[in-house]
Amino acid sequence: MIEFGSTSAIPVTILTGFLGAGKTTLLNRILTGNHGLRVAVLVNDFGSINVDADLVVGLEDDVMSLANGCVCCSIRDDLIETVEAVLARPEKPEYIVLEASGVSDPSSIAMTFTDQKFRDMIRLDSLMCLVDAEQLFAAPEQMELKLRQIAFSDMVILNKVDLVDRAAVQKVHDWLGSRFRRYRLVEAVNADVPLDILLSVGRFAAEQLETTIPDHHEHGPDCGCDHSDHSDSFSTTMMKAERPISLSSLRNAIRKLPGDVYRLKGFVFSEEDPDHRILVQVVGKRMDIARDGAWGHRKRETRLVAIGAPGALSEYELSDALLATA
Repeated sequence: MIEFGSTSAIPVTILTGFLGAGKTTLLNRILTGNHGLRVAVLVNDFGSINVDADLVVGLEDDVMSLANGCVCCSIRDDLIETVEAVLARPEKPEYIVLEASGVSDPSSIAMTFTDQKFRDMIRLDSLMCLVDAEQLFAAPEQMELKLRQIAFSDMVILNKVDLVDRAAVQKVHDWLGSRFRRYRLVEAVNADVPLDILLSVGRFAAEQLETTIPDHHEHGPDCGCDHSDHSDSFSTTMMKAERPISLSSLRNAIRKLPGDVYRLKGFVFSEEDPDHRILVQVVGKRMDIARDGAWGHRKRETRLVAIGAPGALSEYELSDALLATA
C-alpha cells in the first residue's frame, strides 16, 4: 500500500525524458497498476496532433491533452489553466501525472507546480526522467537538453536495457557517474518499474531547480537554445491521409528519413489490415510497426508526427515519402 502522509495536497509526478524514451509506456504502467488511486493525466505533445494522449489506456474522461506546444514555454499558461480545471472538479483526483513532451525543459515545468498559487492544493512529488539505453548517445546535438532532463530529475529510469548488451549499459552508468555526483537509477525493460518506486517518493526539493548542468561539449555543439522556446532547436511535421498506405512502402520510406528526424509516431490506415489501427513508433534508427486495435468509431485515416531539427523535413516531403508508392 502506498502512503501519502497527512497532507491534503494532491501529489504530482512529472514524467520527462527525450523523444521516444518510453514515457507513455511508463504512464500506462502507472494507470493500470494496482494502487486504487483516482488519477488525473495531463499529456503534452509538441505537435498539434497529440498521439501520446491517444495511447493512454482506460481513462478517457480523466486524460487532458496539451498539444501544439510545450508546457515548459509556449503553452505554459495552458498548463496552469488545465491544473486549475482539474482541481475544480467535483471529484478531485488523488494523484496527478503529467507526461511532458520529449523536448521539454523539466525545470520550467517544476516551477509551475511549485507556484505559490497552488500551495496547499498540489505538491510536486517527483520528477522522473526516462533514458533510452540504446539511443542516449544518438543525436549528440541535443545532448544539452538530455543532460538538463536528467539533472533536474530525482530519479533516472534507464529504459530498454534489453535492446543493448551489458557493456552498453555500463557505458551509460559510467557516463552518468562522470557528470553527476549523486543520482538514483533504476534499470527497466518496457518501462516496467515497481509502483512503490514511481509514486509517493517524497516532496520534490526546490533546490534541485538550481542544479548546475554538466558540460557536454565532447559529445557535440551547444544546441543554442535559451529554453524559453524550442522553435530554434526542434520542428514538427504533421501528415494526414485518408487513403490506405502500404506497410511495406511505409517501412521503406521510414528507412530513408533524414538522420536529423529524431522521432516519428502516429497511427496508420493500412492496405494490409484496414480494420485495425497500425501504431508506428520510430526512434532514431529503430522502427516498430504493430497492430494497435480496431478502428471502432474512430475515423480511418493516417496521422503521423515527425519531430526533428529545424527544417529536417517539410510536410510535403513527409507526405511524398510516405505516399509516393502507396
